[in-house]
Amino acid sequence: MHIPGYVRIYLFDYIVSGFGLLEAGCVSKKNEVNIMFKNAVDVVFGGITYWAFGFGLSFGNKPGTNPFCGNGYFFVDATDEEMGYVFSTYVFQLSFATTATTIVSGAMAERTKLLSYILFSLLNTVVYCIPAHWEWASDGFLRTLGVVDIAGSGAVHLVGGVSAFVATVLLKPRVGRFVPGQKATVNPLPMGNPGNTLIGMFMLWWGWLAFNCGSTFGISGGKWKLAAKSAITTLNGSMGGGMAGIVASYNPYFRFIVNRGIYDVGYLVNSVLGALVGITAGCAVIKPWEALIVGIIGGLLAIGSSKLVDLMKVDDPVGAIAVHGVCGAWGMLSVGLFAAYDPLEDTTQGRAGLFHGGGMYLFGIQTLACAAIIAWSAVVSAILLLGLKFTIGLRLSEEEERLGADLCEHGVESDLHYFGHVLLSPTPKERQPSIKSLCSSTQSLQNMTELTASTDSLLNRKKKNKTRKRIDQVVPLNNGHLPGEIPGEPHSCVSPVDNF
Repeated sequence: MHIPGYVRIYLFDYIVSGFGLLEAGCVSKKNEVNIMFKNAVDVVFGGITYWAFGFGLSFGNKPGTNPFCGNGYFFVDATDEEMGYVFSTYVFQLSFATTATTIVSGAMAERTKLLSYILFSLLNTVVYCIPAHWEWASDGFLRTLGVVDIAGSGAVHLVGGVSAFVATVLLKPRVGRFVPGQKATVNPLPMGNPGNTLIGMFMLWWGWLAFNCGSTFGISGGKWKLAAKSAITTLNGSMGGGMAGIVASYNPYFRFIVNRGIYDVGYLVNSVLGALVGITAGCAVIKPWEALIVGIIGGLLAIGSSKLVDLMKVDDPVGAIAVHGVCGAWGMLSVGLFAAYDPLEDTTQGRAGLFHGGGMYLFGIQTLACAAIIAWSAVVSAILLLGLKFTIGLRLSEEEERLGADLCEHGVESDLHYFGHVLLSPTPKERQPSIKSLCSSTQSLQNMTELTASTDSLLNRKKKNKTRKRIDQVVPLNNGHLPGEIPGEPHSCVSPVDNF
């Protein structure tokens, strides 16, 4: 008996909405519409290609199927006899496929052309569907060797994290992200709306239960017991990660990681999500107290590896590389350490992890799976992205980037656009040392105010660009007025600190 498909679809909406809100909160206000739009693109275009060929390459079982890829079920349809199983499997796996692409959208945020991203979303299905066959199809080569990945730490999150790393390296950092002569970890671009980021985290937290519990794919036999176990391990893991993130953020002994001594929103969010990614591979075969340990380590890895990514001067606005890439690998390896033999459904194929007397075999298979997935995802993502880069281009121009994708790609003005004034992303020479210094230094505020005075000429040049739509035809939000203003009355000036 299979879990009803409509329940999965409902909770899948939480995942999509959660990723959208989280990413929109992480980027600046002038790009939040664009990043939400890209999350819709993932479902629309990524969904079409997954229906057309992705599901068939993952789970096709017709003649020609082999350990590398499947064959059959292209342009998914089914007979009356197999309709229930095929369609419910397709709907559930579609959510995994679109998630693997959505992970990349956050890393590419604020400087990617929308057309290029649409084409990438259309093609990125092939990056996900092959590792999914390796791990979850009955004849996949990793499945045959005994790999355990209950809900996709490897096939979904590691795939997405590696693709995100390749994309950020090829795109290069956002304008103003890294300041010459200053530590890369000192002055990140601020979140546009931390509240939205937290709401997105809560929605993902709830939707994650659908992913992990639903991956038992049924309630018959012992599956309902494994689903219940998956729920408690998922919650315990996320609680452990969140606790680690909060303590590491504020505790002065952890300042080598955070160096702020404040309750950092970004690190709470990433530590919770990193823990969720870490527990995903083994949620049904790990004990609740072990899940707490896996979550704590996952949360700390998310924080520490995000700093390492910054030190490499790789610009990842949402921390996708650390959360999904590094913690995805940790999730796979944790199964090799903590997995216990499953007598209910033989999920581990009669094996156990190192700490349960199973020796090194399962750990070795999990390591092999990580290596294979990293190599495949990196090579295929690089081919797709380089193809786009050298044909239509990947990146917005510097002027478009500083004006914001909402204005340039969608013709949507935010509260930062009035009377032609735009609070732009400052260039490296114009960046201030930190938010704290901005709050404490009158000179910093004066410099930021002078920056807004120089934006008229940039916006006017953009209006005269014949290759794009006229900027003066856009429809502003709130009918061109700030909240609470009376139509016809003069606008108030936009404070240069509104972007924070």
